[in-house]
Amino acid sequence: MKKLITSIFIVSFIALNAQNGPVLTKNDIADGSTFSNRIRSENSGGSLTYDDVVGSPYLNKMFVDAKIAENYEKVYVRYNSYADQVEFERDGKTLVLPKESKFSRIEILSPKQTLVLLETNDEFSGYFFELAAGPKYSLYKKLKTKFVDAVPANSSYTSDKPANFKLLDPIYYIKTSNGFIKKPRNQKDIIAQLPEMKDSLTEFFKSNKIKFDREEDLIKLVKFLNQ
Repeated sequence: MKKLITSIFIVSFIALNAQNGPVLTKNDIADGSTFSNRIRSENSGGSLTYDDVVGSPYLNKMFVDAKIAENYEKVYVRYNSYADQVEFERDGKTLVLPKESKFSRIEILSPKQTLVLLETNDEFSGYFFELAAGPKYSLYKKLKTKFVDAVPANSSYTSDKPANFKLLDPIYYIKTSNGFIKKPRNQKDIIAQLPEMKDSLTEFFKSNKIKFDREEDLIKLVKFLNQ
């Protein structure tokens, strides 16, 4: 009877782990960068921690449940828009998910968001938020946080300005079968890169007042492209 109970327990344990998927191992994170919350501050004469800086490099400082890859366990993650890295917790420590193909799609469960690792062959290569996905065209948003160093007072009439994090304006990329339409600014940018759709795009823009700094308008455009 004891052997039967033990066997049932082992089978149940294996089944449970099979449902959750494999866990992240040391080998999985061996090639990832080491987490550090220190920033070099020339004007402070040393380094600062994130807590020393006004603002935050995180869109959400809390770790939230996410699917990091097919058949892997769900882990708690957060996105660091200053370092462009996905951090996760393990045994009370903060670690960094390696930028590898198997971890190239991070599906955050609540609030529902998807981070995609893209090679854009420019300074923005890295993680983008997926706003619309289609068979031919997809829309992505890059969020970047800049570190602004402290500014010492230059006279007794002024005050020191503390170091701060500044969230920059979002940058939008449209992925096509031929690459990316980067930072589209107007109708001409789109038509110039999709000349085969000139007529249909001209009609679309006539009927729709698209603002290229509005997410909902760009999503509408990409949905039209996928029709």
